[in-house]
Amino acid sequence: MKRLSALFCGVAIAACTTAPDTEPVTVSEPPAETSIEQTKYSLAIGTVNSLVEAGNEQIAIDRLTQLLGDPGLSEEQFAKVLFKRAELRYGGGSDLEGAIADLKEIKIGHANSAVAADAASLLETAEAEYSTLTDMLASGEVSPMERFEILFRLGGHQEAADLMLAGALEPENEYLVDMYQIGYLCDGDELAGPVFSMTEPDGTARNVQFCELGK
Repeated sequence: MKRLSALFCGVAIAACTTAPDTEPVTVSEPPAETSIEQTKYSLAIGTVNSLVEAGNEQIAIDRLTQLLGDPGLSEEQFAKVLFKRAELRYGGGSDLEGAIADLKEIKIGHANSAVAADAASLLETAEAEYSTLTDMLASGEVSPMERFEILFRLGGHQEAADLMLAGALEPENEYLVDMYQIGYLCDGDELAGPVFSMTEPDGTARNVQFCELGK
């Protein structure tokens, strides 16, 4: 276009006025640092989702805890990660107290986040269950196995493990898997103490024992 304008001006200089150049349309790219942080966040959440789908909730919770320590997270991302951890703790992670702590942190420190309303709703539900379970414990009318299950559900995993060992309890497979993922139960010929047979979510069968007894 500029060449045609110049040619026309050469023919009729007196009548020619060069048209101003058209400004090119520019698309602003996000800063490289922002893109990198977004990619790291997306990859981490993808890993967490894959772990949950495979039945590894405890490991997924650990990954979210690591992600919360990333200073590159935006405030909104931090709130979303906190809520995702709360959901897992409330669900398959069996850590009601931890879930309530996460949800309260969202309520107090991230009230304007996109997950604030859902967090408030889940907090109400979690606190109601917490009250029910602690009342059951206080009543003294629960069996040793029920006490173990309540303690584990509340998030008192160490206390539940101590009760399991002292009372020679044999919990259902889901508890054994969680205790294996958390690190209370291990497999290895050098370990001592009672042996528990469990099956992992992927179908792997293991005979496990308390890790600490082997040290």
